[in-house]
Amino acid sequence: MTVTLALPDEDATTRLGEWLASHMSAGQTLLLQGPIGAGKSHLARALIRARLGRFEDVPSPTFTLVQVYDADVEIWHADLYRLTHPDEVLELGLDDAFDRAICLIEWPDRLGSYLPEHAVRVSLRAEGEGRIATLSGNLPWLDALAQGFS
Repeated sequence: MTVTLALPDEDATTRLGEWLASHMSAGQTLLLQGPIGAGKSHLARALIRARLGRFEDVPSPTFTLVQVYDADVEIWHADLYRLTHPDEVLELGLDDAFDRAICLIEWPDRLGSYLPEHAVRVSLRAEGEGRIATLSGNLPWLDALAQGFS
């Protein structure tokens, strides 16, 4: 299933992150795609804060590669831009996290053959002052997103 959403401003991107936070569960992964500045980190930050239920500084994991947050389920936020080989995914422990945590992966093309089977791809692109988000995958909440996000 594929869902395309117009996100006219940052608040809409935040609302999408909050919606996703309330629908995702352990073992689910979002593959966040788009050019630099497309809103990948903003969406991840909104999801993480909503799931934590509080404001927390959520830096982009560009240099640390992975940030882990303890909510009701662990949330792994990874920025794989600096990976030089897909096997580095194993060194980070992401392969294990895919089974037990909510994973938010920026630059998922760096995963190579380690792409989780049931991940949802989220492609973001700028359009005017806002963004267009296209989500595709095979999770039941995608249908609910198509019916109920505004």
